[in-house]
Amino acid sequence: MYCSFCRGNIVIFLIFLGLILNLHIFGAAQKDDHLQNIKGSDKNKESFNPGDIILEHVGDSYNWHICSIKNFNFSIPLPVILYSKNSGFHIFSSLKFGHEAELPFMGFQISRDGDNKGKIIEIQPDGSMKRPIDISITKNVLSLFISLGLMLWIFISIAKRYENNPNRAPKGIQSLLEPLIVFVRDDIGIPSLGKDRYEKYMPYLLTVFFFIFLNNLLGLIPIFPGGANVTGNIAVTMVLALITFIITLVSTNKYFWIHLVNTPGVPWWLKLPIPLMPFIEFSSSIIIRPFVLMIRLFANILAGHINVLSFIMLIFIFGAMKPAAGFGCSAFSVAFVVFIYFIELLVAFIQAYVFTLLSALYFGMAKESSHH
Repeated sequence: MYCSFCRGNIVIFLIFLGLILNLHIFGAAQKDDHLQNIKGSDKNKESFNPGDIILEHVGDSYNWHICSIKNFNFSIPLPVILYSKNSGFHIFSSLKFGHEAELPFMGFQISRDGDNKGKIIEIQPDGSMKRPIDISITKNVLSLFISLGLMLWIFISIAKRYENNPNRAPKGIQSLLEPLIVFVRDDIGIPSLGKDRYEKYMPYLLTVFFFIFLNNLLGLIPIFPGGANVTGNIAVTMVLALITFIITLVSTNKYFWIHLVNTPGVPWWLKLPIPLMPFIEFSSSIIIRPFVLMIRLFANILAGHINVLSFIMLIFIFGAMKPAAGFGCSAFSVAFVVFIYFIELLVAFIQAYVFTLLSALYFGMAKESSHH
């Protein structure tokens, strides 16, 4: 049973990974955080702006910034992949843009302001700016590939152990994750969908649970270089909510739509001549549900990261006013950062659980029975 779950997870995960990459690459705003090579910079230091620093760290970028030591900025350059109607495909390293992405390369440059701030623009022959088709491997996209590798390794390992040792007690990572697999099945799948329908949806429910939970944890691990903010990116949560929405629509029957248009037990004057109730039912069942899924996950994860970074910034804010104040504030800030980190570990699990539970409930409510 667990082998089929694990294999189904791999297939489902590969499908929605492609959707996430497509929407994320084309639609997500790219934040330009520390596009610098490891040789450092001779540019004059800019004024300290904690707001910009926080937004840069929770945003996306064309390189993976690891750390800064004095005048040296250590970062991993990522491939930039662009398609221009004028010159075709271009593939090059993000280092080609130069220090802080101020230098254009082959007619391309990262915009510093306007609607395209943080995105790559193409300088046209007449001097105007235009967005090329951008399918670059950004920091969040690379983090998605890391998540893919980890999940494939986890589920393939578990499936092989169940096949090779069907009657033995679980051990290693198998014993660690089996309670979570059973938890999703017994506390989410069966209560929400019933024993006759839950197996059909278990591959997706397990996949989305582990995908959100894993990326929440990767975004919180301090030793993870840069800490990519995948589940705190609205493009990623939008695709996850969109997939749940599509599966819900596919799972509906004719009674679902009949009840949507002609809600049982509602007075006729709320249906005709102004279709007030059908409008409310359609909005709540079709539009609001995926929107709530998208916003809840995005807002909770992003808010947690901003809270942690805000307490860290307090040290530098008070230190800029007076060094002694910075040292005095550091103990307070570090204590609250540790406290919030423990809360965020709980939130990482809760958000994965809530998203999976609501998805299962939506699938269950998509099958309506006839009303007499």
